[in-house]
Amino acid sequence: MDSHRKRPTPHALSDQSVTLDEHSKIEDLSTNTANPGEALTDNMGHVVSDDQNTLKAGERGPGLLEDFFFREKMHHFDHERIPERVVHARGTGAHGYFELTESLEDYTHARVLTQVGKRTPVFVRFSTVVGFRGSPDTPRDVRGFAVKLYTEEGNWDLVGNNIPVFFIQDAIKFPDLVHAIKPEPHNEIPQAASAHDTFFDFISLTPESMHMMMWLLSDRTLPRAFDNMEGFGVHTFRLINAAGESHFVKFHWKPVLGVKSLLWDESQKIAGKDPDFQRRKLWETLDEGGTLEWEFGVQIFSAEQAGTWDFDILDATKIVPEDLVPVRRVGRLVLNRNVDNFFAETEQVAFMPTNIVPGIDFTNDPLLQGRTFSYLDTQLLRLGGPNWQELPINRPLAPVHNNQRDGHMRQTINRGRVSYFPNRLGGNKPTHMGDAGFVSYPEEVRGTKRRARAESFGDHYGQARLFWNSMTPVEKEHMVKAWSFELAMCEEREVRVRMLEHLARVNEILAEQVAYAIGELPQTEGVAEPGGAQDSADEVARLAGAESPTSASGGLHKASALSMEEGQPQSAKGRKVAVLVAPGVDAEQVAQAQQALKAAGAQAVVIGPRLGEIAPGVHAEKSLINSDPVLFDALLIPGGEASVRVLAQRPEALHFVADTYRHAKPLAAIAEGHALLSASPVASGLNVLGDTGPAFGILKGSGADATLTALVAALAQHRFWGRPQA
Repeated sequence: MDSHRKRPTPHALSDQSVTLDEHSKIEDLSTNTANPGEALTDNMGHVVSDDQNTLKAGERGPGLLEDFFFREKMHHFDHERIPERVVHARGTGAHGYFELTESLEDYTHARVLTQVGKRTPVFVRFSTVVGFRGSPDTPRDVRGFAVKLYTEEGNWDLVGNNIPVFFIQDAIKFPDLVHAIKPEPHNEIPQAASAHDTFFDFISLTPESMHMMMWLLSDRTLPRAFDNMEGFGVHTFRLINAAGESHFVKFHWKPVLGVKSLLWDESQKIAGKDPDFQRRKLWETLDEGGTLEWEFGVQIFSAEQAGTWDFDILDATKIVPEDLVPVRRVGRLVLNRNVDNFFAETEQVAFMPTNIVPGIDFTNDPLLQGRTFSYLDTQLLRLGGPNWQELPINRPLAPVHNNQRDGHMRQTINRGRVSYFPNRLGGNKPTHMGDAGFVSYPEEVRGTKRRARAESFGDHYGQARLFWNSMTPVEKEHMVKAWSFELAMCEEREVRVRMLEHLARVNEILAEQVAYAIGELPQTEGVAEPGGAQDSADEVARLAGAESPTSASGGLHKASALSMEEGQPQSAKGRKVAVLVAPGVDAEQVAQAQQALKAAGAQAVVIGPRLGEIAPGVHAEKSLINSDPVLFDALLIPGGEASVRVLAQRPEALHFVADTYRHAKPLAAIAEGHALLSASPVASGLNVLGDTGPAFGILKGSGADATLTALVAALAQHRFWGRPQA
């Protein structure tokens, strides 16, 4: 598909969209760039006669310093790289819009949250936190979810993550956290991973991190795709209405397709098979005219409500459970356009938690207050100086009028002699707007100046227990495996033992399981080895009953919306199905599969022994050599006796069946395709399931129509746990 075809711009999506003038077009990133067919010039507009040979004194003579074309080309090349972000270096982004569907005018006078139907242009950047720019998409890591809304009242940057809490309560500890989790400085190992001694040494001495650690070592940090993860503003903010009344608010982005994850085994394999797995899916979806969508939600509550809870709303290591304050869904976020230039947009975009608009204000969250300093400081270094706001991707749509001048890489040419206030020579403009501009909430503040932590920040285990109690048995099993993997990678026994002490305060069975896995507890009766068969009835029952009393959770023992397995939307949209074919395949069944999956918003990817035409009308887009089951959401084996016979002789095809089965994904076969299942390494498990196979996502039909209908329904369910393992 032509990646340069005309795409809709977010600024022209509605008659109510913000109008751009010639100075604020964020999509116009190619000014003075030669188009194909035009004469090549240097940066000053001089036409270049030869861009492949330097100017020399004779064909074999020395190069000449007067070759200004060569000097400019090399000079620019030598300075193309800018410092990568200290954290969130690995990221990708896209354009779209935010549309309000329900007004919040009772709580705020921010126009972006009161004007129903208005579409506000946005740019969203997704990122991993720990890895460098060249790291893969799929490590176990928190994901950044940063949204820049170009509102008519100025830019609003909702800089969040896919996890609603954070590791620390006070920003002064942020450098220590990052130093601990980054590769160890003596050998720069490991990359994009938390499974090492320095990180867990820090965590074991920082009990406030335990709630975040439960999220980190859950499946939440292995998102299947960007539009299968939630976004959170993390902090508690204020909303202020036209009457000056204040309410507290938590911001949420809820994926329309539901929260879905990869498995740890898949994540590790994908990192090698396709390290660009998630950003590639984003690009291909938008390039083919699709969209990624979220609902925008708010939790709004009063100071009086917050005062009745046994946790502090200013503590960024705590959530406000949705059982206490349901999320009110009042808008939608739609991404519909890829960037035109990755560096100019995704790499140069600068987010600032301080970018808020009138009607929204900060609270005294000590982590939020520290972030307001750190982000600005980072932009000054990374983007070269104080004029980073003038880069097209950062430029607001609202007009900018102030007395700030000069500085490195200044782009605006200010006219006139006045650059100060107050003044008479310039008509005393631009002038203050008083209450018509941004006004901070007049909160009364008193207290003794001191370095201290509020007592209300003191419970570090209550919400960690709440999270564990809210998980399903299979999610708990995955968490046991994750903790076991991470701590087993730590070489220092002291670090491992300290972490087990913390886990015991969250849940004794969790601590016991992990202790056994890392060799700190001998096997005794009733202690099952972590990572065993998924159908172990004793293990499932043991984990299902592994609930703990809780505190700091508003009196809740369990909380809804924390589990990824319960209450999630189900849809086949965006899923990819591998269709294995070989010469002799039933071409009609392949065509039926492509049509049925396309109608459901899914995609059939035909995979053969080689690329190209495999049978009349059947073309393989991928081969068994350059594809892998971890890159797909399901497997379909069409009929055709000759086709199945060829595939059964290929280890790669048998691997497709085995890994699809082991990763609990839908596995379908039509007619003669059943024979490939029987030839696979998981045939014994399939035999055990027998007639119960459909309940476990194993679909074997004689006809295409019924099998494909069942496959679409299975895709929407995503995973099928409990299959017996060979």
